[in-house]
Amino acid sequence: MAYVRPATERGRAQFGWLDSHHTFSFGNYYDPNHMGVSVLRVINDDRVDPGAGFGAHGHRDMEILSYVLEGEIEHRDSMGNIKRIPAGDFQIMSAGTGVMHSEYNASDTEPLHFLQIWLLPNARQVSPRYDQRAFDRLPGGTAILHPEAEGAMQVHSDARLWRYQGGQDWSFRPHFGQVYVHGVTGEVYANGERVGPGDGRMIVAADIDFSGEGSAEALVFDLPE
Repeated sequence: MAYVRPATERGRAQFGWLDSHHTFSFGNYYDPNHMGVSVLRVINDDRVDPGAGFGAHGHRDMEILSYVLEGEIEHRDSMGNIKRIPAGDFQIMSAGTGVMHSEYNASDTEPLHFLQIWLLPNARQVSPRYDQRAFDRLPGGTAILHPEAEGAMQVHSDARLWRYQGGQDWSFRPHFGQVYVHGVTGEVYANGERVGPGDGRMIVAADIDFSGEGSAEALVFDLPE
């Protein structure tokens, strides 16, 4: 499956307080050619003004991941969680039978930049669940969502997520034989293919070699067919 999604071709939503780029169809942006890949349904690149954010709203039967790149999120939900999510942290929430939540820029002066990612679940009507982790920024690959890797977060989805940090080459053998690579910073090369910030590329191969300078970063989604 050949699928390339340049950052410059993503959908965009601007609401004054929010500037969001949509890798896949979302909200008022619809393109039948970009409805997600495998169980990866949403990657929204959101920039939120100081003090602004997403008011309380509900979800069901979706695995929702946030990765904060700059600033800090203030999270509240119907499970009773009141959390601060600083830059570098990942937050995973299983909506399951239903959850209400809000996500605001915790600062009145500094901008917020984060990735909002939705994964289709492999089990419906599970009990809502929340987890939040900071991972050491080590060169090479780090398991973020994985059913077996030590230190990784759990998710009710067949997808597995790794973070590639440049500064060291990384040879990766995907569990499912295909990955979707989303560029975060710098230039990452996957089997020689460039992935820049906001770019996406599907790669089908038994083994995938990653390389990049020390500041380069990408999210690597190991996805079922």
